[in-house]
Amino acid sequence: MADKARANKLADLIREVVAEKLHRDIKDPRLGTRVTITDTRVTGDLREATVFYTVYGDESDREEVAAGLRSAKGVLRSAVGAAAGVKHTPSLEFVPDALPENARNLDDLFLRARERDEQVRQASAGAEYAGGADPYREGDEADEAPGDENDKGRGAPGEG
Repeated sequence: MADKARANKLADLIREVVAEKLHRDIKDPRLGTRVTITDTRVTGDLREATVFYTVYGDESDREEVAAGLRSAKGVLRSAVGAAAGVKHTPSLEFVPDALPENARNLDDLFLRARERDEQVRQASAGAEYAGGADPYREGDEADEAPGDENDKGRGAPGEG
């Protein structure tokens, strides 16, 4: 089993090689500039690599890019093997990255939260407290000094 630093270094190399090869050398019209390599992870034994990618476009574009990556897998693995110089070139698996979709969902949630906050702000505009500004103070007792009621009948400390 290789150390984690070596696996990370190989993952970075794979990401760079695959991205460069996709944008410069592979002439598949399904890929073009619509695909971006976002991350790469390599197993501890350096035998398998997972390449995460995003696609700019709709669902049909994502399907086309996935098919293009499947067809270019052998060429990309050969390029990785030539660049890495390792005993065994890792097999490549391409996985669509969920990060952009998750970010979009979070943006939608934040927008809804802002809208709800604005509704609450508008509903509370001009509203008054139900029990007054300080609900713990009561009418006449609020005028007395704190502790007056409890101190009746007692003398100063030390008096007896």
